Amino acid sequence: MLIPRFAIAAALLSVGALVAGGCSKEPATVAAAIEIPEGEKDPAVWGKKYPRHYDSYLKNAEKTQKYSKYKSDNEDRISPWPFQVLLWDGMGFAMEYNEPQGHTESVRDQLLIHASRRAPGGVCLSCKSPYAPELKEKLGLDYFRKPYDEVHAQIPPSGRETGVMCLDCHDPKTHALRISRWTLKEGLKAIGKDESKLTRQELTTLVCAQCHVTYVIPKDAEGKSVYLKFPWANGRWGYIPIEGIIKQIKDENIREWKHKVTGLKLSHIRHPEFELFSAPGNIHFAAGVSCADCHMVYEVVGKTKITSHRWESPFKKNMKACMQCHTQSAEWLKEQVWIRQDRVNHMFTKAGYAVAEAALTIEQANATPGVDQALLDKAKGLYEEAYYRNTFIGAENSMGFHNPSEALRVLGDALGQAKETTMLAQEAILKAQGTPKHFDMATIDAIVKERYLTKDGKTQFRPNVARKAALLDPLQTAAAK
Repeated sequence: MLIPRFAIAAALLSVGALVAGGCSKEPATVAAAIEIPEGEKDPAVWGKKYPRHYDSYLKNAEKTQKYSKYKSDNEDRISPWPFQVLLWDGMGFAMEYNEPQGHTESVRDQLLIHASRRAPGGVCLSCKSPYAPELKEKLGLDYFRKPYDEVHAQIPPSGRETGVMCLDCHDPKTHALRISRWTLKEGLKAIGKDESKLTRQELTTLVCAQCHVTYVIPKDAEGKSVYLKFPWANGRWGYIPIEGIIKQIKDENIREWKHKVTGLKLSHIRHPEFELFSAPGNIHFAAGVSCADCHMVYEVVGKTKITSHRWESPFKKNMKACMQCHTQSAEWLKEQVWIRQDRVNHMFTKAGYAVAEAALTIEQANATPGVDQALLDKAKGLYEEAYYRNTFIGAENSMGFHNPSEALRVLGDALGQAKETTMLAQEAILKAQGTPKHFDMATIDAIVKERYLTKDGKTQFRPNVARKAALLDPLQTAAAK
């Protein structure tokens, strides 16, 4: 049961007020007189003025294992869904892709991961380091195209491992929320949203949307990165659909890497939390709920009520954020999340293996003498559509919970397009007097193990990591009840 609508509004206003103007106010102490210099990138300096918030911020470095059915800090994110390794063969994500260790660890995570993940260059710092906007202004094009290590070395030694911090979201003078990344400023302009007219509640989501979005990295003829932007040209406030993102990728011919299995040059989709969360079908976004309302729950420290700056899943606080509005127990609320996530995972698994089947069939067609090229090109065009859709949900960090209905719609389309791709590629093989191979889930798993089995226990496919790719068995579920 939900508490009355007016009570939800009151709760949101209460929570929103804690973050809307920046941080909730500390008691009148010596700290109140401290001024934070413009451009200050040391979170400890901010912590002198806001010690309680800073204490919660430091907790971002603490790791929580298996806090949810689909999440565990620093866990391998490739191996649980084996088909992903095959779909990403040719880019860094196929080598190593892990759950983050916390916002404060964002740069350290980059420094520790396989070097191929840093291959695009300095551009990779854009969401990870508070120095990114300054480096972009200082270096210009070189910020994007120069090697990561070379750009990273431009950061003062004391700040080279500083991850997401206060300056990324707050004005040091007023401490109000503000947008610090050019990418979001340009993205808002693309969808016709006036930055100067944003409400405080909108800002509590948009400071997160500086990074929790998908983006593309245009390349020059040499394959060097030349920019970073949000592909929002075909969206609007309240709906930036995957279809619009794909259209922009194709219209602008943004190709970031070459898929070794199909031979296709593709772009990529990264963590589109804001795009999925804000799409039609999400009752929370429609009701005015912001990212902070669920992921920065308020807490009482001594006699002071503050907004926690440990950005985390509600699961880590036993659903306390949800119970600001919902009256049910934590266990009931968790069950509702898992019901939705299990169904999205079911479709993600089906669609993912279908896209992998399509890729392998294209691979066979590419190797078939006399293949009908026009038919194969049509198959490849559909493959690209299916790949982006499936990755859109797989890369999004809620296993679809941010918008289950939209997630299922997107995956349903990916599944259909992948199946059609396979049929077209098979037809092309048959026309050339070939015999199409059959690739079911077990066969694809065997191919992944044969081609991509880890050699160091850290990269590529690790069979000892728990599998999460799964199809629901309704009869078994019904019998268990």
